[in-house]
Amino acid sequence: MSEPWLSADDIAVHLGVTKDTVYAWIAEKGMPAHKVGRLWKFQTSEVDAWVRRGDAGSVE
Repeated sequence: MSEPWLSADDIAVHLGVTKDTVYAWIAEKGMPAHKVGRLWKFQTSEVDAWVRRGDAGSVE
């Protein structure tokens, strides 16, 4: 069975951050996200791997 696609609200709850933080991470830190029409969609496994690599906390 394939992994479900999550919304920005869902991934924000999963990570314990605000939706604004999710959008900032997409724009500024390269958070893995896929644009479907006007909506951003996320795979939990991709986002979790991105967090584990430390990319959410990196300073550029």
